[in-house]
Amino acid sequence: MAAGAFRRTAIERSDQRVAWERADQAFFAAGACHILAWVCRESYPERSIEVAAVRVAGDRQIFHVYAVWDGWTFDHSGWNREVDLLTVNAEFEGRPLERVGITVDLAGFCAEHHHRLPDRYWADPLPRARGYVDRHTPPWA
Repeated sequence: MAAGAFRRTAIERSDQRVAWERADQAFFAAGACHILAWVCRESYPERSIEVAAVRVAGDRQIFHVYAVWDGWTFDHSGWNREVDLLTVNAEFEGRPLERVGITVDLAGFCAEHHHRLPDRYWADPLPRARGYVDRHTPPWA
């Protein structure tokens, strides 16, 4: 499912508690996808999981972040092929997208792209993200 289907409302953008109270899939699709991607990578240190993002072609602003391993992605929809993630998001947005490899750490990404660090959420999103990762069976299992 496209990340854009879960975009935050005006109240969810202005009130961290309201945003926090959304269902896990909505929370990790829009507003905390970057947290989920880094937690996924940290959850499997024996795998060479990278972090990538998508943006509308030609735009600077990233709108969705996900983990990638061997052609598979992990985001709010669980494990899916990267081509499928890119296709569903491009179709939803109705515009071509660009994949962006992320080479900085979480703090650097947040500073560069104006995303929240874990301590800027209403509550700590790290345990919630770890639980979400644990509920999805990776493709190598």
